[in-house]
Amino acid sequence: MTRAFLVVMDSVGIGGAPDADRFFNGDVPDTGANTIAHIAQACAAGQAEEGRSGPLNLPNLDRLGLSAATFLASGASTPGLEGSPRGLWGCAREHSLGKDTPSGHWELAGLPVPWDWHYFPDTQPAFSADLTRAVAQAAGTGGILGDCHASGTVIIDQHGAEHMRSGWPICYTSADSVFQIAAHEETFGIDRLLQLCADVAPLLHEMKVGRVIARPFVGTPEKGFTRTTNRKDYAIAPPAPVLTNWVQDAGRKVHAIGKIGDIFTMQGIDTLTKGSDAELMKALIAEVETAEDGSLTFANFVEFDSLYGHRRDISGYARALEWFDAQIGVLLPKLRDGDMLVLTADHGNDPSWTGTDHTREQVPVLIAGLGSGRIGQIDFADVAASIAHHLNIPAQGPGRSFL
Repeated sequence: MTRAFLVVMDSVGIGGAPDADRFFNGDVPDTGANTIAHIAQACAAGQAEEGRSGPLNLPNLDRLGLSAATFLASGASTPGLEGSPRGLWGCAREHSLGKDTPSGHWELAGLPVPWDWHYFPDTQPAFSADLTRAVAQAAGTGGILGDCHASGTVIIDQHGAEHMRSGWPICYTSADSVFQIAAHEETFGIDRLLQLCADVAPLLHEMKVGRVIARPFVGTPEKGFTRTTNRKDYAIAPPAPVLTNWVQDAGRKVHAIGKIGDIFTMQGIDTLTKGSDAELMKALIAEVETAEDGSLTFANFVEFDSLYGHRRDISGYARALEWFDAQIGVLLPKLRDGDMLVLTADHGNDPSWTGTDHTREQVPVLIAGLGSGRIGQIDFADVAASIAHHLNIPAQGPGRSFL
């Protein structure tokens, strides 16, 4: 029996979204944003030399069709990535009206978002007095800190000391439909932070805010603050069955790696592994070696996005891509006959772009295990339909199999 592995390279976009002019970073539309092409061009120009050097080196992803998919999506060149594809390859465009994690993952799993998300205005304060009061009451504090659009690392530097003194949670948002709460793991308490997020999530979900995210950190004002890997997302549950449900309902096993469990509120998921991207890669390779016949393994690697995209760190993003590519080189020979490995992304986050938010882009669809050839331009939902086709289980939703 066949197996499927769906791996989301969080934010690894390839430009060319036809509606990019409708999405903005500040006052600048995302037209022209291209995560992979701009990183490759910066590397070739010697502008990404921190911790690495030279042209972007992604031989395994390129052999699967990354440069070809980027050219198909956007017509952009990717210096250093000029190989001939040996896998199935194409690009995918999203129809949901968002460039965020839930929108991209839900649609990749077969369910375009059926509503408009709520976004907070880029003002200060960003939140209504009623919402601020409800969060403070749930926290047992006299108020909140932040109350604005912000980078998560910047805002804990700005308010970390006051947070430790007052005990007030640091609340902030971004261009995504998200409400984030940062708190010190020791002085505020990790369990207290998670409980606070769980308590306020229903209110935010009723507003159609996609996620409430707990953002724990450690450190001191003197030595600086660092976010930990104990992040937890409280997402709206998908309103209809998605790929994980389809597989589980067919009596098969579903293994989630990374924040997949949070994104889908554990719907249709049998096992979950969390940790750093390095730990998650070990878990993914282990699933390739041991996962049951007929199973689905669904993984997300978030550090491209969280550590480098939002921070506009081109060198760091390039290093992460090269590390990931080397690990995929270890994984590929372990695939069994009949396995399907899909490498894709949920949105872009061009580190050369203005602002600090995601960018509206098409994404690569690179497939190992099923021969070679061009699948062309497809929709996000077609990924789920194709995996269902491969596993020989019924599919739902608007997607069509490209197999």
